[in-house]
Amino acid sequence: MKKAHELRDLPLEELESLEREKSEELMNMKIRLNMRQLDNPLAVREARREVAVIKTVITEKRAAL
Repeated sequence: MKKAHELRDLPLEELESLEREKSEELMNMKIRLNMRQLDNPLAVREARREVAVIKTVITEKRAAL
């Protein structure tokens, strides 16, 4: 997982594509969790937080424009 200060160096387009990718990954994790096929249930929490950090950085960049 990248830290927020590392994500701030990325361009906005790359952040948005990363956010879509991580959101889709999170959705797949949730489905596998409900089907009891996910090995590490805490991975859902990590993925959710990672998406939140990315969204926060995107919002900061848009506000700075």
